Amino acid sequence: MVEPVEKRRKVEQDTVPVSGNGKTNVRKSKVFSPFRVLGNVSNDVPFALGTLGSTFYVVTSVGHSFQIYDVATLHLLFVSQSQTPSKITALAAHYHYVFCGHGSKIGIYRRGRLEETLECPTQSVIHNILTFGEFLVATSRAGEIFTFKKSGKKYPSELHSSLYSINNSIHGEIVGIVHPPTYLNKVVVATTQHIFVLNVNTGKMLFQSPEDQIDDDNISTIEYAPVLDVIAIGTVKGGVYLYNIKKGKVISSRITAADEASGTKVVSLSFRTDGSPHLVAGLSNGDLFFYELEKKSRIHILKNAHKESYGGIANVKFLNGQSIVVSNGGDNSLKEFVFDPTISTTNSSVISPPRHLRSRGGHSAPPVNIEFPQENKSHFILSASSDRSFWSFSLRKDAQAQEMSQREQKSQDNKRQAGQVKSMREKFPEILAIASNQAREGDWENIVTAHKEEPFARTWDSQTKRVGRFHLNTVDGSFISSVCMSHCGNFALVGSVNGGIGSYNLQSGALRKKYMLHKKAVTGICMDGMNQKMVSGGLDGIVGFYNFGKSTFLGKLDLESPITKMVYHKGSDLVACVLDDLSIVVVDVATQRVVRILYGHTNRITGMDFSPDGRWIVSVALDGTLRTWDLPSGGCIDGVFLPTVATGVKFSPIGDLLATTHVTGNGIFLWTNRAQFRPISTRHVEEEEFANILLPNSSGDGGSTLIEGALDDEQNDSLDENSIRDTETEQLDGSLVTLSLGPRSKYNTLMHLDVIKQRSKPKEAPKKPKNAPFFLSLSGDIVGDTAVEDENGQRKINKFRNPEAVDADGMELEDANSRLLKYKADGSSQNFESEFTRLLREGSQTKDYSQFLKYVVDLVPAATDMEIRSLNSFPPLTEMQSFIDALTQGVETNMNYEIYQALFAMFLKNHGDVVYGYNDTELIEALENFTSVNQTKKLALDELAKYCSGVIDVLTTM
Repeated sequence: MVEPVEKRRKVEQDTVPVSGNGKTNVRKSKVFSPFRVLGNVSNDVPFALGTLGSTFYVVTSVGHSFQIYDVATLHLLFVSQSQTPSKITALAAHYHYVFCGHGSKIGIYRRGRLEETLECPTQSVIHNILTFGEFLVATSRAGEIFTFKKSGKKYPSELHSSLYSINNSIHGEIVGIVHPPTYLNKVVVATTQHIFVLNVNTGKMLFQSPEDQIDDDNISTIEYAPVLDVIAIGTVKGGVYLYNIKKGKVISSRITAADEASGTKVVSLSFRTDGSPHLVAGLSNGDLFFYELEKKSRIHILKNAHKESYGGIANVKFLNGQSIVVSNGGDNSLKEFVFDPTISTTNSSVISPPRHLRSRGGHSAPPVNIEFPQENKSHFILSASSDRSFWSFSLRKDAQAQEMSQREQKSQDNKRQAGQVKSMREKFPEILAIASNQAREGDWENIVTAHKEEPFARTWDSQTKRVGRFHLNTVDGSFISSVCMSHCGNFALVGSVNGGIGSYNLQSGALRKKYMLHKKAVTGICMDGMNQKMVSGGLDGIVGFYNFGKSTFLGKLDLESPITKMVYHKGSDLVACVLDDLSIVVVDVATQRVVRILYGHTNRITGMDFSPDGRWIVSVALDGTLRTWDLPSGGCIDGVFLPTVATGVKFSPIGDLLATTHVTGNGIFLWTNRAQFRPISTRHVEEEEFANILLPNSSGDGGSTLIEGALDDEQNDSLDENSIRDTETEQLDGSLVTLSLGPRSKYNTLMHLDVIKQRSKPKEAPKKPKNAPFFLSLSGDIVGDTAVEDENGQRKINKFRNPEAVDADGMELEDANSRLLKYKADGSSQNFESEFTRLLREGSQTKDYSQFLKYVVDLVPAATDMEIRSLNSFPPLTEMQSFIDALTQGVETNMNYEIYQALFAMFLKNHGDVVYGYNDTELIEALENFTSVNQTKKLALDELAKYCSGVIDVLTTM
């Protein structure tokens, strides 16, 4: 069952690009659009440090995009506006420009915008970039060195030379490249075996170090020192050496940054330049080693600055002229440490260890659980990851992201509680479920979490961002499986793997109630907004209903399949359950009945959530799809094939964003909801019509903004050319009775126009203002002169206002559109005929009233009333007969059904006495024909309505 889906996803990954720069026929979703990724800070690519005056900035890579942070505050300044076609492998910064290596290309960016792309003549990957003066030097993994030079631009853009003097198989792989001060046009290149000095302007090799000059096995990194001709060399066995390039030899004994037996290598080196002779070495185990060169002694080792399991330190640098050191690592973090001023004594000085200054970070492993708080904190999202960290991220400002502290609070006897962490480095087990409520924030703990293989739930305080006081034990002593919080914020419910449920008071942490319905693990607990009803579901397939206030059992519903997840929507009192048979069952809590069963996923469902209005359910599964289900119609109205499998999905409290987590990627992926700006068709879609859009990314490239749905006129909620747009289709089928697509108020206005006119009548006549001169009521020309000119037929008009309405003598011509009767030269009158009357007369002659019906349907209610009142009411009643025939023909078309009924009612209201008084045979025959046709349509409509009602009753009782 899964194999075709995997094959299809493989084909899609081959055709859909990983970046927004590719050109493919991507079918977009009509509901969701990619927006951005939340929580990505850095990966294992070394950061680049740049300066603008006295300001420092740092550039970090997050895959196919890079981010620029202000070092003074670590606030995010810029994000690259487009993704790179391949993953970023090297970064460099020089004043306003960022040089980004990806594949065999180098992108040049200014303020995050791509200025130019440089092509390197190689098939290998660029992994080192150095810029100085008018040169840019890049090295590949094949040992090639490419030099670019300035040519009429503010940055190097012209390929100057390609050097192939270094052979990987002989000299080893290139591990670093630096430009020592005062070395004009020269660079020092380090391989695993040798050190080279090259002149990039002439392309000549000036120096090559002899073999076996360093005791350790291989070189891992180099860095120039603030002393002329000296560089520092780091090795794969944890040693650091100072090397004099001019003399061509090592000038110091081995500095042991790490034990040789540990297998730790030196990844990065940096010198302090504010007057203190300090050296920092970043190690692959995540430690920072600080060494004083003058006293030849170790200052401090900062343990676990970055996680060893994710590569340890990627890069470390001292800020020029400052005592601040910046580091990044593959654990998705960027940190700053600072040395406080040295404490001097009479004989010696005491150097305090570096302390943490500021940092930015996120999950170092993919998130597994996310939770939006209530509406007053809708711009925050709680996230738990498999790396056992618990974070609170802000959707508005990345600097507000904060990790929840896991340091246990002390009890009243000043001792740590039982089950406390053994050290600051150990963390709580992985979080399985999160429940939160903001009603009692600041009073006591308002977040409850269930952890893997623990017999209790933990409480957290969202205001202080730390773990709470209580451990809420399961009632049967088994491991915890699910948690829930009441909407008042006073109670927490804890479910266990053996089926027990305990209710705790969060203010005191005391157990209040026990429920023992389930025989297997409780996988979901929900409570309504009034704290009256509680619902639980378990792997035994039973949904239990309880009266929470009275602690009574209300009933149970057996779904005959294990329930793996449960979500409650308090507005509609519905509970959605994910079953092990790959279906989603929606249960009405009030009636304790199943109201919808949704089938479609072909593999295990991993996440599900209600939309805030309760009309949709969004679900993700291991089949790689994200599906949107419409509850009123019970079908899938939108689907997306995801590039990677999603593990969770959540709607924001106001419905503007959808958050998803995936098996790859350390961030939370955000999608915009188009339905907040435009209506979405509820037509059911098949799997062949699913979208294949890209995942959100940090750049927003290929995604959308929050208001895209309001500004994008063309697409995407509209369907393709083979689909039907319900909002624009006049009639789905000729046999179906169709109502008017106009406003609903028009029908009510036609039916009650006389009441509206009576209500709108002025209550009293307008009063003449007191002491007002008589001439204030006049306007335009003087009334007396105008009346005399009209009487004599000599009125002239302004030629400049309408020159075409003036004859040769300057007299005003008659207006052909005037509604007044005109007289011919022989004294006979010319009858006036309105558009209503003309179309009705022409239709009666051709027996085709389609143009007349179209005109009447579009006519405003007041004009319709005037035209119907103006029908000829003197024998012969031919005009009335034609009007009834037109309505009969309109009813037979099955369109605008309620409009024709309202027009017929208006006719009888105004001319019923005429029909009764004259007893016209042809008119009565037309009325009988209309009644017969209308009765036939009414019986068919009534039969269809009763049939649909019966089907609904059968489905709701199943």
